[in-house]
Amino acid sequence: MPEQLKQVPSHWKLVLNNETIARCISRISYEIVEKNRDLKNLAVVGIRTAGEFLAKRIHDRIQEIEKVEIPFGVIDITLYRDDLSHSHSQPTLKGTDLPFPVSGSRIILVDDVFYTGRTVRSALDAIIDFGRPSCVELAVLADRGHREFPIRPDYVGKNMPTAKEEFVRIRLREQGFEDGIYLISPEAKRGA
Repeated sequence: MPEQLKQVPSHWKLVLNNETIARCISRISYEIVEKNRDLKNLAVVGIRTAGEFLAKRIHDRIQEIEKVEIPFGVIDITLYRDDLSHSHSQPTLKGTDLPFPVSGSRIILVDDVFYTGRTVRSALDAIIDFGRPSCVELAVLADRGHREFPIRPDYVGKNMPTAKEEFVRIRLREQGFEDGIYLISPEAKRGA
């Protein structure tokens, strides 16, 4: 018997469903292959947690398209966050796993939602601690704007112009949900 999927709150507005997300993943994968014709030294790295799941999907799709093995890794940015000193709780470390030589690698860094650029900046700091890649490209499922750093994704599943007060949430099957990208208004969040 299939496991019951978790439900998202009813006030969350679905922006992208599971079929659209699957198409975004496929398109991003093809764009990466087209831009990186020689996949030698290419590695896919996901930012924990949702970025890890999306990175694995992109990694698997690239391998399916090209019929080659490419390295896969995950990066935990918890200790690299610039807001860590503002937190009153003890951070939970899930660990970094980069089972390939970072120096000289061409890394495709994957995250779920691109917002200010702070998460990506932290991920770049973390990667550099493991070596000096030849280049790092960024793939995101959703780009909602409002950058605070001069960082821009190379591959984007969906551009989602949002108000700064709105929230974007991604829920994935790996988390027990049906795949979806949701927009939450501040009014709806307060009323929940």
